[in-house]
Amino acid sequence: MINIAVLGTGKIVPEAIDAIQQGKKFNVAAIWARPHSKDKAEALAKKFGIAKIYTDYEELLNDKEIEFIYVGLINAVHYEYTKKALQSGKNVILEKPFTVKSSEAEEIVNLAIAKNLYLFEAVTLLHCPNFYKIREAIKEIGSIKIIQCNYSQYSSRYDAYKEGKVAPAFDPKLYGGALYDINIYNINFIVGLFGAPKSVEYVANIGFNGVDTSGFLVLKYENFIAHCTGAKDSESPSFLIIQGDNGFIRVNSAPNLLSNVEISIHGCEVESMNLNQFSHRMVHEFIEFAETFESKNFEAMKASLETSKAVVNVAESAVKSANLSR
Repeated sequence: MINIAVLGTGKIVPEAIDAIQQGKKFNVAAIWARPHSKDKAEALAKKFGIAKIYTDYEELLNDKEIEFIYVGLINAVHYEYTKKALQSGKNVILEKPFTVKSSEAEEIVNLAIAKNLYLFEAVTLLHCPNFYKIREAIKEIGSIKIIQCNYSQYSSRYDAYKEGKVAPAFDPKLYGGALYDINIYNINFIVGLFGAPKSVEYVANIGFNGVDTSGFLVLKYENFIAHCTGAKDSESPSFLIIQGDNGFIRVNSAPNLLSNVEISIHGCEVESMNLNQFSHRMVHEFIEFAETFESKNFEAMKASLETSKAVVNVAESAVKSANLSR
């Protein structure tokens, strides 16, 4: 098995550890936390049977048994911790969003390639069988005209935010907000299928501290328009719809789950399917990362990084479009 160390103790970390262990490709050999979160790290280590606990990042990076680093930290520090890991010769799995600036994305991608290291962005939907089915089915629905994506989920931290208490998820200086959190999945879905758009426009609801609590993102392509709704301040059924002149593809779930696919061709009865093999949304991605690494498929990794860079460019353009404070 491939030894991996996990950074952080936040909400995503136990989910990631569970998925890694279910995938049976990586061994979670260590967990790192800042000194003030050591108790949380110890609790996670006990729960998941993790042998090593670190509070010194340099010490962890000097551990020769560790082959991969999983960065499950807040958005604003993804670049910093990934760059240090790559400079130390470690392969990296980086939680979404890849980085918050296109210059950062370009730098760490070039660094990984130069050092012949593997760098992956953990975007669940891009690595599951349902996504591959959608990619195959696109050619069957004719010329694409409209894409609608809605991922709206009332944040567990929004009530506190309304009372003036700002968690990192709603701190614009830490790149919190709807765009870099919940809407980033919609962007990945579209860019993962169709590449970079020709133009980007973002209109957002802005909170008292300048953060986007929800918003509409419009991506314009040569022959179609994609509309992405992301909300952390309100609820709605989440869905994805790709409309062509010969049919449609619909997903009746949040994009990070991508748990059901419906296809209708030329007005025929809707065919429904779910090709995903695991109930845990993150298992497929960790298996795919491990298999890419084990087979030394460096070109596949480089191709996936082009999507990551394009998504960061879209998000950065959206920030400028809406004149968001950062």
